[in-house]
Amino acid sequence: MSQISQPSGLALAELAEEAGVPLPAYADPGMLVQSGASLETAQSWHIAYIDHARYANALRTTKAGACFVTERFAHIVPPGTVPITVRDPRLVFAKVLARLHPEALRAAPLLGSTNVTEGCFVHPSAQIGAGVVLDPGVVIGERVFIGAGTTIGAHVVLGPDVVIGWDCSIGPSVTIAHSNIGDRSIIHAGARIGQDGFGFAMSVSGHVKVPQLGRVTIGNDVEIGANSTIDRGSGGNTVIGDGTKIDNLVQIAHNVRIGRHCVITAQVGIAGSTVLEDYVAVGGHSAIAGHLHIGRGAQLAAASRFMRDVPAGERWGGMPARPLREWFREQTTLKKLAKHRSGV
Repeated sequence: MSQISQPSGLALAELAEEAGVPLPAYADPGMLVQSGASLETAQSWHIAYIDHARYANALRTTKAGACFVTERFAHIVPPGTVPITVRDPRLVFAKVLARLHPEALRAAPLLGSTNVTEGCFVHPSAQIGAGVVLDPGVVIGERVFIGAGTTIGAHVVLGPDVVIGWDCSIGPSVTIAHSNIGDRSIIHAGARIGQDGFGFAMSVSGHVKVPQLGRVTIGNDVEIGANSTIDRGSGGNTVIGDGTKIDNLVQIAHNVRIGRHCVITAQVGIAGSTVLEDYVAVGGHSAIAGHLHIGRGAQLAAASRFMRDVPAGERWGGMPARPLREWFREQTTLKKLAKHRSGV
């Protein structure tokens, strides 16, 4: 029986170099770490991290070979674990895992195929870059461009004039039409990008479909979760900025413009023509009405309903959403009123 190959590992000296900090004087700089794990499951060949007090007890009993910690937790690291003190343990941990497991940064193909597999259809006018991998059942339409080093999973369909950048990873059963995808982007299984938006001219005699003529423009280093949908623009384009991360089961309607490095978690719905500026974070299961403007760096709480513009840098939540402090005050007041009326 063949065995799964293990990563060769990184020496503690390399981990410290990645973190930009020195090792403790007693640590062996040549000790190898092969992978990452949680504090509870880590063994001597693992690196772990802690960034919240709720995991302090797990840190006290961890068997990890090394652990990224802040100064706050360095004194409770057990004797068998080397503490590496950093400002942002989770961020450094992520960078180290990327070095240990580069294959995990791509949407996993259905099969481990190489180059163009039998059973694919590639239109003669398509341009396929060097080192592109096409898994079984891929369909590539007219004038498609795929940049070098990109992996296309099984049963992906790329419509005419789609552009995919370099070193991208497209998971199985994705469909992409009317779209430009930037370099190093990851699109997970089942995503639908570039289909028509929901646009109808309604009247008592019936609803007339408004032709959707725009495209979807996705920047570099974007990640789109499984079964998410991004509609093409109705006139202009739907735009996703560089570095934005979109979770599973997210719906983005036509003409939405999302800035750089936004984070949108699962089951969010964003209605047409709304703008999210750079660095906006949206909590799961939130709904954002159409034609709104969400300012740079705003944080939108989970399970909220947004019917008004949100100023830059503010934290809003609730149903309907308002500034978090205002929402919390209202909830506290209602709780007090309820207790008073019940005689508690």
